[in-house]
Amino acid sequence: MITVDVLDPRVDPEPPDWAGFVAAQQLLAPWDYGLLAVESAGGPRPVLLALVRRDRVVLAALTVLVARRGRGPRWVEVFQQWISGVPGWVFAEGLDVVERKEILRAAERALCRYVGLSCLGLVYWHLSPADVPLVAGFGRFVRPAAGTAVLDNTFASTGEWLAALSRNRRASLRKLRRQLAGDPNLVIRFEPARHDLDGAELAAMLGAHQDKYHRYRHDSRNPVTAEYLSALVSRPDVRTMTYHDADGTLLAFSTLLDHPAHLLSQHFAAVPAGDGGRGHLYFDLYTHLVDHLVERGGKSLSVGRGMDEVKTRLGFRIEPLRLAIVPRVVAG
Repeated sequence: MITVDVLDPRVDPEPPDWAGFVAAQQLLAPWDYGLLAVESAGGPRPVLLALVRRDRVVLAALTVLVARRGRGPRWVEVFQQWISGVPGWVFAEGLDVVERKEILRAAERALCRYVGLSCLGLVYWHLSPADVPLVAGFGRFVRPAAGTAVLDNTFASTGEWLAALSRNRRASLRKLRRQLAGDPNLVIRFEPARHDLDGAELAAMLGAHQDKYHRYRHDSRNPVTAEYLSALVSRPDVRTMTYHDADGTLLAFSTLLDHPAHLLSQHFAAVPAGDGGRGHLYFDLYTHLVDHLVERGGKSLSVGRGMDEVKTRLGFRIEPLRLAIVPRVVAG
């Protein structure tokens, strides 16, 4: 028998079998229950965890955001808000398509019941074309969405990656790296488990950067808080890239969700060059990301949505994504 528990990490204790499932599936850091709790506590919309079991064994989990506050109509959005380009679900190994569809239908029913009569239905974000059959069907609507950029690791060295780029791009990246590495007034660090960073400073920089460059239409995500970033960058499975001036002023930072196979570059923010920042740090970041991908022997590096032209010039392919809208009358 399939059961579904919908948990609010702000108030519900962590299930005793959750950490083991996260470890077994090698899930990225944002699936950690403690991080989900910090994320939810800092925003107006709780991030819920729907946990699906059969005979007390975890089969799957979904992270969802209830899109509106109050008693008005609400959509349940299924996605991991800070893991761009992947769906908001994860399944145990060995489940076939029929079993996965059964699991998702059970989760849909449970989530609609949890939200109540105000629930309009569900929206599944960041679906690959291969994911679509799991949620498609009569009365369900599938739409194209912005794709995500992925670099497949076919390189023995960063030099091989550079050699695959255009001559001008290759030359500019090499020149930039030499200039930055030789600058005595610049301190560059790319390390895991950072305890030297101020979460409030990171959050302020990221918020300003997102307001200027990366606000998507219909973006219902919670703001990234100082508490969340402090917890995130202190983890051993998260590497943080920082650029500081010689006087200790933070110029830019980026977070990488580390993984044995599939790495994901998460946040990037920088002080604009016109406001005292340094130009082109975003491009230098890519050389360090590829360094780590190659050294780790990972299969791929994802750098999220947007700026497709820039990313394709850096050797990334754009993986198409879809969204699916499931009205409550057909959910489950």
